[in-house]
Amino acid sequence: MGAGPALGAEADVAGRWSHALRDGRIQCDLCPRRCRLREGQRGYCFVRERHGGEIRLTTWGRSSGFCLDPIEKKPLAHFHPGTAVLSFGTAGCNLGCRYCQNWEISAARTWDRLAVRATPEMIAQSAMERGVPQVAFTYNDPIVYAEYAIDTARACHEAGVRTVAVTAGCISPEARAEFFAPMDATNIDLKGFTEDFYWHITGAHLADILDTIAWVVAEGSTWVELTTLVIPGFTDDEAQLRAEFAWIRRELGPDVPLHLSAFHPDHRMRDVAPTLPSTLRWARGLALEEGLHFVYTGNIHDPEGELTRCAVCGEKLIERDWYTILADRLTPEGTCATCGSILPGRFDAHAGSFGPRSIPVRL
Repeated sequence: MGAGPALGAEADVAGRWSHALRDGRIQCDLCPRRCRLREGQRGYCFVRERHGGEIRLTTWGRSSGFCLDPIEKKPLAHFHPGTAVLSFGTAGCNLGCRYCQNWEISAARTWDRLAVRATPEMIAQSAMERGVPQVAFTYNDPIVYAEYAIDTARACHEAGVRTVAVTAGCISPEARAEFFAPMDATNIDLKGFTEDFYWHITGAHLADILDTIAWVVAEGSTWVELTTLVIPGFTDDEAQLRAEFAWIRRELGPDVPLHLSAFHPDHRMRDVAPTLPSTLRWARGLALEEGLHFVYTGNIHDPEGELTRCAVCGEKLIERDWYTILADRLTPEGTCATCGSILPGRFDAHAGSFGPRSIPVRL
């Protein structure tokens, strides 16, 4: 794929994954929805539109805004702890999560009002000039702007900047290899562990997400961490949680970090109660009982749930207070100083000191 168009009145690029159907429609093959479009129609994500004989991405080179964040906020606990990340997104989404906290962006239907100009080269240059070691595709799902994310990731790598995809993993087998190839790390939302929840609350299918997660972990070049939002009455029952944790241990291995996050009412689920801290700590205990080595709690203050311990000897390796690194006892080689065991992940010789700030930036 090339570097994309110069931005002008039109910044669209041809969609990478599609094919023509016998009835004259064109099918988008980026995600499992397989939207079939006639002239002028948009896909479910709203940002991929049929023009003539092709489907075009209408958000290439345009963003809904930029912010410097701690990498732990993505959340990633085993990927260069304590460092900053330049975060950005576009608009649109191929899921319909009823509780989405970024719904103003993901469900936007007035995109031009939100957009700011941002070519891949501008983004990479901005990160490099600020001394920020990585860029994150986040806020809305980068799968729906895959061509833009891939182009930006390649520009970042040319500038010596790492890349992170924060995604729900709803991508087709045809597209996932090219999408994840330039991503140094990803946090994938495993939103629940029943088909009923996935279909009725997110509009996706559980099997598609599990297939993506298993493929990315097996492929091996992208560091993977998972997040599950523990929603009262929906994803907080013991049987569902244990089934999820057992699947992770069996299919992915016990070293894939899992973040269990507290739910806060939003969008179309404002009538559901927030997750109690005690519920999140209980769920973390179940995950550890099921044999997972690295389980974290999110959206609550929980020092034990923010702590990275050695899976072999139990030594405290990385201590955190929210998004601040309090102590880093890893050796420069990324091993436990007590027993010499390797901590799975991607680490620098020393943890960073960016801290808990989130700083809006302009390119």
